[in-house]
Amino acid sequence: MARKAKARTERAQGMSPARRVGASSRTITSAEIIATGVVNLVKNTLVTTLSGARDVGSEVGEAAAAAVRGSIRAAEQIGGDLGSVAKQAVKGTVHAMEAIGGDLGPVVHAVSKGAVKAANDVGGDVAVVARKAVEGTIEAARETGADVGSLATGAAKGAIEAADRIGSAAGRTVRAALSGTIGGTRVIVQEALQRSRPVPPRVPRQRKKRKIAPTAR
Repeated sequence: MARKAKARTERAQGMSPARRVGASSRTITSAEIIATGVVNLVKNTLVTTLSGARDVGSEVGEAAAAAVRGSIRAAEQIGGDLGSVAKQAVKGTVHAMEAIGGDLGPVVHAVSKGAVKAANDVGGDVAVVARKAVEGTIEAARETGADVGSLATGAAKGAIEAADRIGSAAGRTVRAALSGTIGGTRVIVQEALQRSRPVPPRVPRQRKKRKIAPTAR
């Protein structure tokens, strides 16, 4: 028995941070969410898994997104409010990054993107989850003293990218959900919407044929 436990530990140590969080997030249960709370559950999962890692920055976004997806899947099983879970999971991620250290911008982008994708996978309302993810980002940024504007922009862009991959209808719905004031932040989110819209392809200009004057005979 001890030998098997040691083997499992060695295999876990050989995994990347993102894979370790992904493995643990798949075992998140509804009971854990109720007992611990989503903020603390996600924060503790990330801090425990990523602390001491050699290269936290390279995979932390993927790891955080995995934790958020696990929370949303667990909440869906008990008929929980997916929007609220997404919001709290994003807040837990930001607080974990404050403890671990690292660039928050790419992380909130990946987390909001993962939240929208997870909501779609379980049949949830992607627009509500997208808006709540941005709300959670704004609240956590204020609580930790981070740059509210840039993080809100990153979260909005991540949500829109995920929605666009789901389909054009989802993309329009999420854009509409993020077009109003969110937690007192309006202009920054609008800029995210504008920058995320696909740029129409440039049509090359056709050269006009030069008229050749007839030669005199």
